[in-house]
Amino acid sequence: MTTEINPNAQAAAAAAPGNGRRKRALMAVAAVFVLALLAWLLWYAFVGRWHVETDDAYVQGNVVEVTPQVAGTVVAINAEDGMKVVAGQVLVQLDPNDARVALEQAKANLATTVRQVRGLYNAVEAGQAELRAREVALRKAREDVARREGMVASGAVSAEELAHARDALAAAEAALSSAREDLSRNRALVDATELASQPQVQAAAAEVRAAYLELQRASIVAPVTGYVAQRKVQLGQRVAPGAPLMTVVPLEQAWVEANFKETQLDKLRLGQPVRLTADVYGSGVEFDGRLASLGLGTGAAFSLLPAQNASGNWIKIVQRVPVRIELDPEQLAEHPLRLGMSMAVDVSVRDQDGPVLPAVQPAKPVLQTQAYAKQLADADALIRGIVAANLGRHG
Repeated sequence: MTTEINPNAQAAAAAAPGNGRRKRALMAVAAVFVLALLAWLLWYAFVGRWHVETDDAYVQGNVVEVTPQVAGTVVAINAEDGMKVVAGQVLVQLDPNDARVALEQAKANLATTVRQVRGLYNAVEAGQAELRAREVALRKAREDVARREGMVASGAVSAEELAHARDALAAAEAALSSAREDLSRNRALVDATELASQPQVQAAAAEVRAAYLELQRASIVAPVTGYVAQRKVQLGQRVAPGAPLMTVVPLEQAWVEANFKETQLDKLRLGQPVRLTADVYGSGVEFDGRLASLGLGTGAAFSLLPAQNASGNWIKIVQRVPVRIELDPEQLAEHPLRLGMSMAVDVSVRDQDGPVLPAVQPAKPVLQTQAYAKQLADADALIRGIVAANLGRHG
């Protein structure tokens, strides 16, 4: 007896194990996909949706330009690119000879003025003494006239002598009036003032102050503490007021300007914490920051040539808005950043209580320097010394 084998049955039996393996593989891939999607959804629900990120962020800072306040010739340069300088340190020295001569002239003029004003005070004292003498002379002349008038009738005094006495009385009255006018004129120059506050002395003191500041400004100082960059000045160069000589960059005041898409701004609030990484240090170094301000316009709005979309073909482009992020000064000191460096920014937007715009104005200046304050104080001290040296007993 012969047994017949069905070819289709053999093919189905051979294909059954292969189909089972493919099905299991597809199910495994689907399970992995579902798990990955579930993990992403969980991550987004609890973490991802509370973070806004961008790598379009760069380090910014104050670039303080050093410029002269007076004209002059450069005779010394005390700082080079990359050097650290402190506020008040002399960076560039101009030729001080002309300013020094002007100061000596102003000092001599102030001393002369003080002595002249001392003479005005003395003139007032002398005028008062002269006025008292003239008053005494007038009383004597009046008494002489009265006495002679009583003696004319008896013939003891002639009419001519009485006339001479009356002339003397008139002269005494005129002399008294002149003395009063002279005293009033001299007193008007010094009345209700001390010698140091007398207008002529103050005018001469202002000349000394201006000349002293001119001399001090021949030494060009650093307005802030920082690092020198972009030195342009050269020895022997004749510079004018306002000419850029070099810049000083205070790196400890650096901040980050992150350019977020306008579609990312809805959750950003002032004061939100920020994590940052710099390309120079990599992901191993993280900076802590705080969202300090949201830009008041897009980069295109403040560009030199703003885009004009009112005519022609137009393609919508998502705009970016600059956001300022303040950095931790201690972290900046430990890991310095340079201006223009690239940063990656991750803002935690879980806290939505902060404002979008600041509600109060600053209570103190945002930036301030005391590098020039001592110049005026030294000028005032010099003036007081000159006045005291020529004051005598007047004050």
